[in-house]
Amino acid sequence: MEFSSRAVRALVLLHDQRMRAFLPVWKEAERKNVPLPRSENPSYQSYGALLRHVLGAGRGYLAWIAESLALSDPGLPEAPPADRIGAEADSYMEALLRAWGGSLAGVEQSRLRDKRYAWRSLEMYVETMLEHAVVHPERHQLQLTELIREAAR
Repeated sequence: MEFSSRAVRALVLLHDQRMRAFLPVWKEAERKNVPLPRSENPSYQSYGALLRHVLGAGRGYLAWIAESLALSDPGLPEAPPADRIGAEADSYMEALLRAWGGSLAGVEQSRLRDKRYAWRSLEMYVETMLEHAVVHPERHQLQLTELIREAAR
């Protein structure tokens, strides 16, 4: 796929790599039934909730970028519910990653930092959100990797 911006292309590819690296680690931790840390955070109440959080965030970041830049709606449905997401993770992730490339291919580099857009209680550049989207699955992958290592001791 061709991109208008090398920066956008790099961040979309990095996001793709990080999501693809996260999922096998999630599957390993779930298969080994590694205990998740106690947390009030609803995203850590189960493996399904954690996976839905990571995949749902990828969808949410893309939807925010599309809305902020007045791009076409990517048309990606919400992530499956926590009790089904494990079984549907591979197909949902593939749809998510296709949507990222398809939606962002035409974004010009000049639009990455042309203005800040409201996100929650913050204002953020599109470039910042793209970078956040790369780090988010990587952070959860690292957390799960450490939990797997601790459980093996």
